[in-house]
Amino acid sequence: MEFSHKSIMVEECMEGLNIKKDGIYVDGTLGGGGHSFHILERLGEKGQLIGIDQDEDAILAATERLKPFAKQLHIIRDNYEHFPEILSSLSIEKVDGILLDLGVSSHQFDEEERGFSYRFDAPLDMRMDQRQDFSAKDLVNSYSESSLFHIIRDYGEDKFAKNIAKHIVLARQEKPIETTKELAEIISHAIPMKFRLQGGHPAKRTFQAIRIALNRELEVLENSLKSMIEALNPGGRICIISFHSLEDRIVKRSFKEAENPCICPPDFPVCTCGRKSLGKVISRKAICPSEEEMEENPRAKSAKLRIFERT
Repeated sequence: MEFSHKSIMVEECMEGLNIKKDGIYVDGTLGGGGHSFHILERLGEKGQLIGIDQDEDAILAATERLKPFAKQLHIIRDNYEHFPEILSSLSIEKVDGILLDLGVSSHQFDEEERGFSYRFDAPLDMRMDQRQDFSAKDLVNSYSESSLFHIIRDYGEDKFAKNIAKHIVLARQEKPIETTKELAEIISHAIPMKFRLQGGHPAKRTFQAIRIALNRELEVLENSLKSMIEALNPGGRICIISFHSLEDRIVKRSFKEAENPCICPPDFPVCTCGRKSLGKVISRKAICPSEEEMEENPRAKSAKLRIFERT
């Protein structure tokens, strides 16, 4: 299947990155190379872009798409949580901009075999990095009822999390849960009929929660932001597109702490903790896609862009 993913808020991201012709930029979620293409278009011969992605399909698609810029490009198959080690391996200390487009790509979501979606009957997989041994099938069939409940409640924000976890455990006692269709049906039966079609497909929140937990998405994001901000040159910017409230909350809080890290009591006349600001938040309010973009690409509707600048 051809790698298809429509890049979101391209112009807003390019403006947010404030690209310098000879700068070094990082696309930590390379995907099919959509955002990277637009960054590379704006770079001169001395400019560089480092594209990172853990998905083999993305690496192959981006390598092909970005062929015209091969001299300025480093493509690395890895998770962006290893960002400091990746820079070190390239003998790069600081960069001028970083872009993260979080969540699942359209390609991952639309390709049946990847097992991300309840729309298809496919093996229950959901691995963003297929080199990983542990899949959604393993998670669903091995995690305790309590662990499943916390995942579905915390990452899916589903009010029926307790009942869904209970139904999953009961079902797997009969036979292992192996496909997306099996799991979706179990979830549907765990939700009272009158609530099943409220807010979309009844399995939507649980599938999201399992995917986030399996791929450690929030953990990786939270653990990576400070080191990314610290790796920026003065005036360098980090732009992050998030797609649900949990991601956006982490980004907003991390940017706020980087701008004002002081932990002294508010009534202290001077700061004694010694923590220095790393820069400033450029986007006081999250930037959202235009009405036109949301109409053209419904998956853009929940996107939020936040920008931070290093000082």
